Amino acid sequence: MPNNPILIVDDEPANLAILREILEPTYRLVFARNGEETLLAVAKHRPSLILLDIQMPDMNGYQVCRALKADPVTETIPVIFVTALSDLGDEEQGFAVGCVDYLSKPVVPSLVRARVKTHLSLVRATQLEKSHRDAIYMLGEAGHYNDNDTGVHIWRMAAYAKALALNVGWTCADAELLEFAATMHDTGKIGVPDAVLSKPGALDEDEWRIMRRHCQIGYDILSKSDAPIFKLAAEVALSHHEKWDGTGYPNGLANLNIPESVRIVGVADVFDALTMRRPYKEAWSVDKAVATIREGAGQHFDPAMVTCFLDIQPQILQIKADWEIRELAKT
Repeated sequence: MPNNPILIVDDEPANLAILREILEPTYRLVFARNGEETLLAVAKHRPSLILLDIQMPDMNGYQVCRALKADPVTETIPVIFVTALSDLGDEEQGFAVGCVDYLSKPVVPSLVRARVKTHLSLVRATQLEKSHRDAIYMLGEAGHYNDNDTGVHIWRMAAYAKALALNVGWTCADAELLEFAATMHDTGKIGVPDAVLSKPGALDEDEWRIMRRHCQIGYDILSKSDAPIFKLAAEVALSHHEKWDGTGYPNGLANLNIPESVRIVGVADVFDALTMRRPYKEAWSVDKAVATIREGAGQHFDPAMVTCFLDIQPQILQIKADWEIRELAKT
């Protein structure tokens, strides 16, 4: 969308000509003279930004903006009102219907260019953020593409991890970062043969040796980025099978030498793995899974993390129920 044209709307040809002169050397432009033409132009061109007059016959700018914001396809297109109206009440109404900014007539060329540049930059930033999120989702899915848990495990487990992070004192922003990082914890499974991932029985010694490589593979993939989300994801991917007593893999880390992010994800991951059906086992009951995690405190898990996990059981069970509803809706 950022490379799409800017749509300029005004019922006065002179005003269209002024804005054309200001913007045409830099941007691709399309024009409309009333509300009906505007909606048709939006459907045809999917503009990256709309400069919209308010006082137009038949359908005014407020009505046009309200119609755009009511449509999921066009609701994200930013609208700047260009109007001679200056009353504060008019501005409040404009923001209420969904505009992002105002330009007053007669327009000032430098101000028009500055506002347009700013809002197109915001559009690009939004699109880039969406691209990053899409990449995270795809990496998470890639790690489970040939696994038998359908990928639901990573999103449900990540939700558990976020809830636990918040309970141990992480900020909302950091907990959300961990939620996304946690989805990539098994990215390295993309390097594990299908015969090992999908084996219906227990793995033998050689197969376990192959399976354990996924931690390092995931780290090697994710650590190629300096972005905070991928640095955190690499940390989790490398060490999410470490155990509090030092008997885990791949590096035999113990106690507080295991990063807190990993200690959080470790509890969330095991709880979800126990309570879901796998090729080699049926799903455990919640009570049995919770009892196993409680028994693992001080051995497999950080004891303080287990206590925090037990403290938020109602929230964990609600997350589990919400995901069960989502799964049923897909069937």
